[in-house]
Amino acid sequence: VPGGVINLCSLRLLECDVLNPEVPRAFRPANQKTRTPNCFVGVLRGSSNQRRGSVSIMGKKSRLKTQKSGSGASTVVSPKEMLNLISELLQKCSGAAPSAGREWEEYVQIRGLVEKIRKKQKGLSVMFEGSRDDYFSELMTWAQENGASCDCFTVTNFGSEGYGLQATRDIKAEELFLWVPRKMLMTVESAQNSVLGPLHSQDRIMQAMGNVTLALHLLCERASSSSSWLPYIRSLPQEYDTPLYYQQDDVELLLGTQAVQDVLSQYKNTARQYAYFYKLLQVHTHARTHTHTHTHAQTYRWAVSSVMTRQNQIPTEDGGRVTLALIPLWDMCNHTNGLITTGYNLEDDRCECVALRDYKESEQIYIFYGTRSNTEFVVHNGFFFPDNAHDRVKIKLGVSKSERLYAMKAEVLARAGIPASCVFALHCNDSPISAQLLAFLRVFCMTEEELKDYLLGDHTINKIFTLGNGEFPVSWENEIKLWTFLENRAALLLKTYRTTSEEDRSLLEKPDLSLHSRLAIQLRLAEKQILEKASTSGADKRLYFQKKLEDGAALPRFQESDISFLENDTDAKLPILLGRLEEEEESGGVQAEEYLLNGEKASCGMGAEPGGDAVSRQDAGSEQEDQMESAERTEAHPKEKQE
Repeated sequence: VPGGVINLCSLRLLECDVLNPEVPRAFRPANQKTRTPNCFVGVLRGSSNQRRGSVSIMGKKSRLKTQKSGSGASTVVSPKEMLNLISELLQKCSGAAPSAGREWEEYVQIRGLVEKIRKKQKGLSVMFEGSRDDYFSELMTWAQENGASCDCFTVTNFGSEGYGLQATRDIKAEELFLWVPRKMLMTVESAQNSVLGPLHSQDRIMQAMGNVTLALHLLCERASSSSSWLPYIRSLPQEYDTPLYYQQDDVELLLGTQAVQDVLSQYKNTARQYAYFYKLLQVHTHARTHTHTHTHAQTYRWAVSSVMTRQNQIPTEDGGRVTLALIPLWDMCNHTNGLITTGYNLEDDRCECVALRDYKESEQIYIFYGTRSNTEFVVHNGFFFPDNAHDRVKIKLGVSKSERLYAMKAEVLARAGIPASCVFALHCNDSPISAQLLAFLRVFCMTEEELKDYLLGDHTINKIFTLGNGEFPVSWENEIKLWTFLENRAALLLKTYRTTSEEDRSLLEKPDLSLHSRLAIQLRLAEKQILEKASTSGADKRLYFQKKLEDGAALPRFQESDISFLENDTDAKLPILLGRLEEEEESGGVQAEEYLLNGEKASCGMGAEPGGDAVSRQDAGSEQEDQMESAERTEAHPKEKQE
């Protein structure tokens, strides 16, 4: 950390889903149609001339919530009736995981309860007066008064991309054009110092899940007419394009995709959190006083989506650990391919961003959110990025323990630092498999004699060292088998989809297709295209190595002198032993201190490369979810569609 400035590639921005208490995702700046929610802090107070916005409450302020039914008649909902519905929802979301194939049925049931609650709360949600555009000038003034840089850009609507930052002068590549001091940030620490402090100190769910804390913090500050963060909060979208806002028909379009499980878990976990905290606030009068009418299902969905699409990690004031934060203004930047150009300056105690490239006056200023897949963008950010150079789909592979050669294969894999069962990724580029996946497939397809050679033969270290390098096959037969396996596996996965790629393309040509349906179909088609490319690549490689075998070509052998060649070859993928597995864990316990965002494991803290690769999604059943279940028993976790 030379000069007290953390490397620009070290700041990890997480776009995590607050809803899933057992998973999260990568760094997500502020672009997307939705904006990240502010978290309330007790330390930041705006200047005395800061304009305060009025809040209008739609509906009657009484213990009996009144709304208009479909027929126009008034429907009175007693607190007891609402509490019974909430209890039913909590019970439904906290039961045992459904059996395979029953997830959709469970989702429909949970959604039915949530919609029933929302209808009974209709007309009671809180809205700011005026449109979102009315508050951007106030946001810029507030930012400038609190020490942020605002002299070379403005907030502009870029049509289909939504709101973003527009350069007001020429900006050079690597020029420091944006900084935001800590006092403007909404963090978990500021939440602890706010009216939520007493509740946070008592509730284990909030202590374990910073993203949930931020969502509740955002609700409290939104409800306060004197909050110093109002200029930021008022600039956030009123709605988002995350799957939490999808109609049931839109979600149904994702059935058969890899993304659907994340979407269903996200909805279930959000509903569960809402029900849990609704009941908790009935007995925690201090917190209830500061959230009052904000404790509605629709408002909680908004807070969760705000955090999920904009949550980031920054170092604490002493630099000793990381904390979750919302970064006003900077989170308005939209995403493009490139490199991470944001870091945290500990000496000046501020978030800093340098230009990704040269920008001319009036051009939109972009930043890179990290190496995230389109599944992550759609599920946690609410947008699909067509030119995503890092798009990928998961593929779970493992050596069967009942196989006769299991012990030998597991040992070779262990020496290469690869588990015998793992979730890998198929990538969208010309090389669909990573070094780790290539190494796994080679071992997976080895014969007994080949395994013995890698375990007991000469130069075993060198052989293990080159398992993931395409230049040094185990044998021509081994290459043929592994590429045949990949070709067939990708083809089988394609058959699990309900539609073909051609049908999806036809659907996308319909002019009346809703935005959310379009996002779902785009994601579905993107998954198929990656699998199609992997299958085609497998077939091409198979034919190539069959020709090598038929021609009697000599097998390349690794020599010590090849080390320099390999190290200088950008395409060579060698250090399997030292490399980090490019895998996405499907499940498993995650420690609370690892910051779970909507079920995502945020491994992108300071010092780690920001981006999707360092973040692993977890399925339901993590340790944090267990903590939530325990608490429930004893006490009666960059932005949605581009700004």
